[in-house]
Amino acid sequence: MRVVIVYESLFGNTREVAEAIAEGVQEADKAAEVECVRVDAADPGRIGSPDLLVVGGPTHMRGMTSGMSRKMGLQEDKKEAAKEAEEGRPHRAPEEGAEGPGVRGWLHKVPKTHGGTHAAAFDTRVESRMAGGAAKSIAHKLRDRGYQMAAEPEGFIVDDLNGPLRAGERERAKAWGTALT
Repeated sequence: MRVVIVYESLFGNTREVAEAIAEGVQEADKAAEVECVRVDAADPGRIGSPDLLVVGGPTHMRGMTSGMSRKMGLQEDKKEAAKEAEEGRPHRAPEEGAEGPGVRGWLHKVPKTHGGTHAAAFDTRVESRMAGGAAKSIAHKLRDRGYQMAAEPEGFIVDDLNGPLRAGERERAKAWGTALT
């Protein structure tokens, strides 16, 4: 089984979830070929036709990120970094490439499939009734491209906008990955 996990991550939280999902898939199927790929490196030619495509990203403004929401988030992060430095607190900096393309734009480039290819969608989000989630939109776009969903879209909780992941979420992501096979 070939599994490709494509993720967008601004502060490392979604990357941590993607890596945990990969560990879970690998644990469930030792022979599986599993690859985690940042969205900016996920050229459709590189992705090819996996048996399972897992796609995830952070939640911004109740859904998938956009170029505007990433810029706003990174500008807000600069302000927060200055405040944390002033107070002598550590700062969780954006990952390299965080200002690059996101999952929303990438999904438009994914070739349509004609059945038989499974997919799953996940997101990271703060826990709030008003937070929304990106996973359902990701799943909707994957269905539009012809993918059959292997699981319900899943959200993983971060304690603050920049993270870290809430205690136990990495383990929950690994278990979700295990269940995908």
